[in-house]
Amino acid sequence: MITIRKSEERGHAQHGWLDTHYSFSFADYYDPRHMGFRSLRVINDDRIEAGQGFGAHPHRDMEILTYVLEGKLAHKDSMGENHVLGPNEIQAMSAGTGIVHSEFNPSPDQPVHLLQIWIEPERTRVKPTYQQFAFTPAEKQGKLRLLAAKDAPEGAPVARIQQDARLYVGALRPGETVEQAIAPGRHAWVQVVKGDVAVNDHAVHEGDGAAVSGEKALSFTGNGPEGGEILLFDLA
Repeated sequence: MITIRKSEERGHAQHGWLDTHYSFSFADYYDPRHMGFRSLRVINDDRIEAGQGFGAHPHRDMEILTYVLEGKLAHKDSMGENHVLGPNEIQAMSAGTGIVHSEFNPSPDQPVHLLQIWIEPERTRVKPTYQQFAFTPAEKQGKLRLLAAKDAPEGAPVARIQQDARLYVGALRPGETVEQAIAPGRHAWVQVVKGDVAVNDHAVHEGDGAAVSGEKALSFTGNGPEGGEILLFDLA
């Protein structure tokens, strides 16, 4: 079964410096029908104006993933990490016993567009960690590139997270197809981050999500004039 969560049905907040859409209940947006999916708790589609950002704020016992689509995002935290994140990178934090961090758009004139993702951990009170990995556009073109997993190989450019979940990214030109098996008892969430894609013949568009249960496999095909890009979450 595939259930589409249309882009325009998401929660929305406009704060001037921040324009954000919520796939699941978050902050002042509350919908008991959309509290998350399996261990996936948050997908916030954020656009932050130049020179603006989130001041220092705390997190605890959450796996926090950030994926930038356009622009740059500066990160600073209480672990001493101070980095800039751009497209074709994945940032992952295990908040564990507690971290304080800030996120800021360092550009003087360009906005930044990013997805912030929270996954509930299977273990709490762990030591906080920070990871950031870059990859080339070719690694996601016409294929699914693993970004984060509980069982990430040691030393591989994949973030290790505290949950039985795997996050992939894939970019598809028009007519280009990639398939992914779904193991028995597993579930999936698909988030379209750019353009247009067909998921098992369901047309989905930028900002749309799809909850998947009881499917043996998923087929993704680029649609429209430019194709599209997806994030795929394989979830217990």
